[in-house]
Amino acid sequence: MYSTVFLDLPPLQAAAGEVHLPGSKSISNRVLLLAALSNGTTTVHDLLASDDTRVMLDALRQIGCTVDEAGSTVRITGLGGRLPQSPAKLFLGNAGTAMRPLTAALALLGGEFELSGVPRMHERPIGDLIDALRQLGCQIDYLGNEGYPPLKIAHGQGVPSLALAEPIRVRGDVSSQFLTALLMALPLAAGTQAIVIEVVGELISKPYIAITLQLLARFGIVVGHQNWQRFTIPAGSRYQSPGSIHVEADASSASYFIALGAIATGGEAQKSIKIQGVGLDSIQGDIRFVEAARAMGAVVTGGPNWLQIERGAWPLKAIELDCNHIPDAAMTLAVMALYAEGTTTLTNIASWRVKETDRIAAMATELRKLGATVEEGADYIRVTPPTQAADWKAASIHTYDDHRVAMCFSLAAFNPARLPVRIEDPKCVAKTFPDYFEALFSVAQVETAHIPVICIDGPTASGKGTVAAAVAQRLGYRFLDSGAMYRITALAALRAGLAIDADHEARIATMAQTLPVRFEGGKVWLGSDDVTDAIRTEEAGMNASRVSALPAVRTALVDLQHSFQRLPGLVADGRDMGTVIFPEAPLKVYLTASAACRAERRYKQLISKGFSASIEDLRADLEARDARDSSRSVAPLKPAQDALVLDNSTLTIDEAVEQVLAWWQERQPFAGSAQG
Repeated sequence: MYSTVFLDLPPLQAAAGEVHLPGSKSISNRVLLLAALSNGTTTVHDLLASDDTRVMLDALRQIGCTVDEAGSTVRITGLGGRLPQSPAKLFLGNAGTAMRPLTAALALLGGEFELSGVPRMHERPIGDLIDALRQLGCQIDYLGNEGYPPLKIAHGQGVPSLALAEPIRVRGDVSSQFLTALLMALPLAAGTQAIVIEVVGELISKPYIAITLQLLARFGIVVGHQNWQRFTIPAGSRYQSPGSIHVEADASSASYFIALGAIATGGEAQKSIKIQGVGLDSIQGDIRFVEAARAMGAVVTGGPNWLQIERGAWPLKAIELDCNHIPDAAMTLAVMALYAEGTTTLTNIASWRVKETDRIAAMATELRKLGATVEEGADYIRVTPPTQAADWKAASIHTYDDHRVAMCFSLAAFNPARLPVRIEDPKCVAKTFPDYFEALFSVAQVETAHIPVICIDGPTASGKGTVAAAVAQRLGYRFLDSGAMYRITALAALRAGLAIDADHEARIATMAQTLPVRFEGGKVWLGSDDVTDAIRTEEAGMNASRVSALPAVRTALVDLQHSFQRLPGLVADGRDMGTVIFPEAPLKVYLTASAACRAERRYKQLISKGFSASIEDLRADLEARDARDSSRSVAPLKPAQDALVLDNSTLTIDEAVEQVLAWWQERQPFAGSAQG
C-alpha cells in the first residue's frame, strides 16, 4: 500500500493482464457480525483485509467474541446467546458497515457501550436508525450532534424490554444500511412472535438489502418481504453458524478494472483484462455495473468466478442511467464519462451525499479539474468530457479521505493528452482495497520513457544513498542503489560456486541479467534473503571491484538497472546514473560535500559501530578515491551536463531531501499540488 502524501501517476497507455480482487467489504463485515451473533464457530475464508474489517474485528473482540486470524481466513466463535462484555468503548473509524449494524445489535443485546469514529463518521447520519430502535424501547443517546455518532447505548447488564407488537418503521431513502442493521439485529429478539419492519418511503440500494437477506439465510434466518417495503422475521429465529463461508471478491472494486478494460484495451493486439474472484452470478448488486459498462461500449464476458473485459465501442458512448441499484460503482461511470462521446447523466444518487464524503460535490469538483464540464444537483450529476485532447488538464486530485474517489480518478491517467494525474492521500484506499495501486500497475502499460526517474549521483560518502532512499520513500517510487549491484552480483556468484574471474565471466553475466534484487524497507534483498549486512563487508567490496572489471558483467548490470524503471517511478543513486544509465532522466542531482565533511561523517559512522578510525586517513582515502573515480576511462565520476549540483556540506539529510523534492515539484505540471 502507498502511504505517501501523494502518488503521481504518469500518463498510462494501455492495460492487459489478470487481477485478483480482495473480498467484498459489504459481505465481509456482514459475515463477521452474523458470525459474532451466532451459536458456534464460523470459519470465514477470503475475508477482506482493510480498515473497515479491522475495526469490526477489533470491536468483536472487545464485546467477547473469540477471533483467530490466519491471513485471509478468520475463525470467530460467536456469542451464541451470551451477553456481550460491557462496558466497552468501540472505535469504528469511518466504517458505516460496522457502525450501523453494531449499533442495532448491541442495542438489542444489552449492556453499556460508546460507539465513535473519525470526524467524518460523526457527520454521517444515523438518526433514522436510532429512531427505529427507540420505537422498540432501546436506550440510545447522542454524545455529540443530534442524529449523528458518537452514541451511547445504556441498558445496564440486562436485555431491554422491547415493544415488538407493532411494525418497526424505518426510512429507506437515506441509506439502506439502516434497514440492513435492523434485519441483522432483530432476529435476536424474535421469540414467540414474528417481527415486522416497514420501510417508509422508497428503499434505495435494494441490491445491498438482497445481499443481507442472502447472508441471513446462510446463518439460518429466512426473511420474507413484500415488494421491498415490508419485511418479516419469523418467530423463533435463531442464528446458527454455517461452519464455513467464503467471501466473494468485491464487485464495487471490480468496477475500476471493468472500466479499465473498456478504456485501455483494444487495438491490433485486442488485449483484455481478466478479473478473478467475482463473476456474472455474483450476489452483489454492484455486479450490475457490467450492464452499464456494456451500454457505454465495453465487451464483458464471464463465468462463475471471473470476468473478462475488452474495449468495444470507441470513444465510449454517453449514457443516461438511474443508478439507484449501483450507488457505489456508479462513481466509476462518472470517470468513464471522460472518455465518452456526449454527455453522461447519472441520476437517483442522493445517497452519494451522505457517504464517506459528499461524493456528488467531490466528483464534480475533481472532474472539472481535469477539464470536464459538470452539472450537479441534489441527486444527479451530468458530465461532458473535454472536447479534444488539448482541453485535458493535469490535475492533483483531492480524495477527501474517500477510497472510491482515489480509485476512480486513477483511470484519468489514461487520458489522450498524455498528462500525469496526482492522487492525494493514496492510502485512503485501505478502506476496501489496500493494494489497489499495486494491482493497477501490474496490468497498466506505459512507454518506459514516460516512467519518471530521479538520478542522484555523487562521490563516496556524500550521503547520496541515504538521500535517494528517503526521496523514493516520500514519492512512493522504487529505489535503486546502483553501488550495491556489483556487491550483490559478486555474492550471488560465490554462492553459485563461480570464481570471479575471466573464465566465468559469461556465466556470471548471464546470472546478473536476472538477479532477483530489490531494495525495500531500508534493506537489500536477493530473492527472499536479506543480504544487507553480507554485502557491506570489506571482502564484499573487494569482490565487487573484481566483478566490475568484467566487461560482460558490466553490460548485464546496465540492463538489470534499466529494469528498475517501473511504475510509478524510480529514484536511482550511484556515480553514473545521470550520465550513463538514465541520461534522459527529467531530474539529475549531483550531491557532493567537501572531503573534510565526508571524512567526518564516515568517522562518526565507524566509531558508532565500534571501529577505530582516523579522520586524516579517511580524508586521504576519500580524496584518492575521488581522483580514481573521476579519471577512470569507463563512466568517470562527474555531474551530468544538465544536473543540479547540491553541496550538502552544511545540510542535514532532511534538508537535502527537501531540496531534491522541491526541484522535483518544480518540474510537475500540477497547479496547487499537495506538498510533503
